[in-house]
Amino acid sequence: MKPATHPGARHVQNVLGDGFTVVEFDASTKTSAEAAAAIGCSVAQIAKSIVFKTVAGARPVLVVASGSNRVDEKKVSAALGEKVKSADAAYVKATTGFEIGGVAPVGHAAEPVVLLDQDLQQFKTIWAAGGAGNAVFELTWGDLVRLTGGKAADVAKAQTP
Repeated sequence: MKPATHPGARHVQNVLGDGFTVVEFDASTKTSAEAAAAIGCSVAQIAKSIVFKTVAGARPVLVVASGSNRVDEKKVSAALGEKVKSADAAYVKATTGFEIGGVAPVGHAAEPVVLLDQDLQQFKTIWAAGGAGNAVFELTWGDLVRLTGGKAADVAKAQTP
């Protein structure tokens, strides 16, 4: 673990300010499993950023979900009151400024509508991507709400036994 040097990670650090520390790993943290392994936390504590877009206006929608959950597009649409669809890599890069696997919950090029997976509330600390595929930062649920302006929602697909 080392201080942020990647331009995307430095951008996130600047947005966050001195109260947070974006760190980089030699290994990839692009997936929730990779991030959890590098950090030494549970996959559920990873706050993964998934970008959608509204069907009508192509507005960016950021869902910050627990790493152990799959996001239910229908629940996201219901929470917003309008239909959304998955965003492709080019749209993600254009609207966030980040590559998939490094999308931070803050510092986006275009201001997204933000929904926060209510399941993240149960953890004392969570970890989010820090603007690069090997960068993360630690925060609390309260920090996530304050930093993103997002609202808690049930966005997880039902787990099948």
